Amino acid sequence: MKGIKIEFKWALIFIIAGLLWMFLERLVGLHDELIDQHATWTNLFAIPAILIYVLALRDKRENFYQGVMNYKQGVISGLIITLIVTLFTPVSQYLTSELITPDFSPNAIEYAVQTGKMTHEKAVEYFNFSNYVLMGLIYAPVMGIITTLIVAIFVRKKG
Repeated sequence: MKGIKIEFKWALIFIIAGLLWMFLERLVGLHDELIDQHATWTNLFAIPAILIYVLALRDKRENFYQGVMNYKQGVISGLIITLIVTLFTPVSQYLTSELITPDFSPNAIEYAVQTGKMTHEKAVEYFNFSNYVLMGLIYAPVMGIITTLIVAIFVRKKG
């Protein structure tokens, strides 16, 4: 456990940042009156997400590998963070759906139907807790792996 203490810390930071992002989206209206802009603005979470991975791998390099870390070590560290974040995806989604923004799904369904983007049946099938958990379980590892593979290039440091 001591070997992944840093990864666990940064996975927790990532999860909290994601929950705070959802809260911020709700506060600015992206989950109700500005829902038409949600798909665009939600992608900006990539900026803090990448920053968190950079800080995490730098932390691992400086405080575990004594300032020297090769690409493989960076990738392994990033993949551990990704695994932890992925495992907590159902919990994060539950907190988002039930506590932070319980009206998002009904609002998204209404918007999708009113704009003709989906039928009511398709919208109900798409905008629900189970589907969001499933998408998170796919999206978290895919984006985490891609981010890790790129960030590890820039954070590696030879002795």
